[in-house]
Amino acid sequence: MSADEGVYAWSAVLMGSPILLKLFDDNATLAAQVFRLIRHQENILTVNRAHSEVMAVNHAAGKAAVSVSREVFDLIQCAHQVSLLPDSLFNFTIGPLVKRWKIGFQGNSVPPHHELARLITLTDPHQVELDPARLSVFLRQPGMEIDLGAIAKGYIADVVRGFLRHQKVERALINLGGNVQTLGAPPHSAGWSVGLKTPFSHSDALIGVIDVVGKSVVTSGVYERYFERDGRCYHHILDARSGYPLDNELLSVTVISDRSLDGDIYTTLLYGLGVEQGLIALRDIPHIEAIFVTRDDEVICSSSRQFAFRLLDSCYRLVTDSTA
Repeated sequence: MSADEGVYAWSAVLMGSPILLKLFDDNATLAAQVFRLIRHQENILTVNRAHSEVMAVNHAAGKAAVSVSREVFDLIQCAHQVSLLPDSLFNFTIGPLVKRWKIGFQGNSVPPHHELARLITLTDPHQVELDPARLSVFLRQPGMEIDLGAIAKGYIADVVRGFLRHQKVERALINLGGNVQTLGAPPHSAGWSVGLKTPFSHSDALIGVIDVVGKSVVTSGVYERYFERDGRCYHHILDARSGYPLDNELLSVTVISDRSLDGDIYTTLLYGLGVEQGLIALRDIPHIEAIFVTRDDEVICSSSRQFAFRLLDSCYRLVTDSTA
């Protein structure tokens, strides 16, 4: 725990990421409760725990339906619905491809095309049966695996915010490693300042800073987990339609929203749409805003109604969607 100008901070490593909690009270008991809550959520949602509820579903693929807790079922149902959207890059049945590539987990080679083609047949969200009455999940094909990694952090960040609100906390920040959720704002300030990393630079380099009040900030970028082979970068944002990492003009997408869960969902959806179509889509979604960073060194903001952005890296050019 550390304190700076009345802000008390606690940190831990959970979900494979450094977790940071900031409060304005020196309340180690509350901080410990938050970390226990995160650990509990991780234990039931992850595919990296042999006895998690999600792994129980995966182990029974092609054999039987598995009943899960209400919270896990609701999150799976949400992921299922988003996965079924037309041309959605979001696909929660992408588990077999993620496991084969292992990007970020010692994976440093390109799988043979025929292997990827076979695994793609196991990534059809239409092959998932959900029974709301029994809270059960059935993967019809043997070898199918669901993976909630694309939305688990956002969901957990929202759970933590709900818990803090129940504890009458009015100002706080929780950073789950790429997912930042906030309550209120620090005293005498315009909001919480959240730094956005410069792609493929050292860990402290910031392309800019965003100021938010009571909002979630979620960033996903191709520079987070990747390897290079024969002069090409292979990153962790996989496209289940091709089996390969998505290849478009984007380096990162940051989503500003009320719910961190929405941030997780829309970073993936917007990645699939690209900048032009992403900006068009956002004009009809007033509760979601975004910042796109492109390979052409542009930082492109949507309407900026819910945030203030300051560009810090002079190598990039700031653009605002003026038609929003």
